Amino acid sequence: MSYELIALLLFSSMMLMLLTGQRVFAAIGAVAAIAALALWGDGGGEMAFAAAMKLMKWYPLLTLPMFIYMGFMLAESRIADDLYRMFHVWFGPVRGGLAIGTIGLMVVVSAMNGLSVAGMAIGAAIALPELLRRGYDKVMVTGVVQAGSSLGILVPPSVVLVLYGMIARQPVGQLWLAGVLPGLLMAALFVIYIAVRCRLQPALGPVLPKAERDVPLAEKIRLLRAGVLPLAIFFCMTGLFLLGVTSLVESSAVGALSATAAALLKRRLTRSVMEETLRKTLGVSCMFMWIILAALCFGAVFDGLGAVRALESFFLENLGLGPWQVLILMQLSFLLMGAFLDDTAMLVIVAPLYVPLVDALGFNLIWYGVLYTITCQIAYMTPPFGYNLFLMRAMAPPEVTLAHIYRSIGPFVLIMALGLALVMTFPQIALWLPTLRYGS
Repeated sequence: MSYELIALLLFSSMMLMLLTGQRVFAAIGAVAAIAALALWGDGGGEMAFAAAMKLMKWYPLLTLPMFIYMGFMLAESRIADDLYRMFHVWFGPVRGGLAIGTIGLMVVVSAMNGLSVAGMAIGAAIALPELLRRGYDKVMVTGVVQAGSSLGILVPPSVVLVLYGMIARQPVGQLWLAGVLPGLLMAALFVIYIAVRCRLQPALGPVLPKAERDVPLAEKIRLLRAGVLPLAIFFCMTGLFLLGVTSLVESSAVGALSATAAALLKRRLTRSVMEETLRKTLGVSCMFMWIILAALCFGAVFDGLGAVRALESFFLENLGLGPWQVLILMQLSFLLMGAFLDDTAMLVIVAPLYVPLVDALGFNLIWYGVLYTITCQIAYMTPPFGYNLFLMRAMAPPEVTLAHIYRSIGPFVLIMALGLALVMTFPQIALWLPTLRYGS
């Protein structure tokens, strides 16, 4: 049996395992372990051990539990609730203002958490009921929450970019900086769309009633302080890192400590909050570590088979495609897989194949990490089985049906596709900050 056929058999076996409902790390790790033993005998058993040692020696991995802890601490202590109240008062007098404020809330939550599911939970639990109660269009605001929550995997500290950095062996600090401007660009495109559409169709996003708009200036200033605290946490974490005062791992520790101090300052650091935060942090951190371990094992088997070189030869020599055509095909495959899998599963399945191929084609791997992440955002919202679609269905109020959710994502998917095209056409959108901070 040829190596190419073995590689195809491994890939199809893994997909079949995933379709049976097995956990991602179990499906990928089991296929990798069985293949290693079958191909190389007892020596293949060393692959899992070598992958585990590589994982434990990767110093930036320490950032993962720290940022997850920080996000859950801020969510459990209800600091995000205060933040939404601030956006509610300051943006309420504008047409579509609460929807614009929701995008602002999602950007700040993303900068505090790094997981899209956290933004979805906060948006569906806090923002969506308020928007519906004030007469906002169900379809539009459902799309707003879904699109805004997807920013969590792009705006630093993105956990997805940490995983990509581990698998692609790229500096996490540069990946984070590369995600800043594309993330803000995407948020700005969302805001422009909401503002223009609500200007043309005022009924979709009415202004707040006059009684609610007449908030004393002193109260507005007091509410503004609610936004200062998360921004102070973000500066302590990311600002000190950009200034060169702290390293990447140190900045994650500063973020975790700042979030705990903020909860203590608000007098919300109770025993139940701490227990729930630690329990969720442990569960999510262990899940990600198992997934990375399985991905490293699977990548080692693929590399040993020479599957990457075979794929490069197939695209460039057999099909005669150019580098950009190959890159576009990769992005389309991500969109297809995103209809069935989450971002982590997609990354660990195709990274062993795509990352070396992207490097061989002469593209920048930091830039490609941002392209992958934006494509994941789009895939999250792509029917029939987009990850965010079912998260929203599970968290939304009963009056929001699956039909509303499916109809809501069209304009935002097109906006994200525009953002992806801009970053592909102008790579400096992603690479300017890393170049400024680290040099070429």
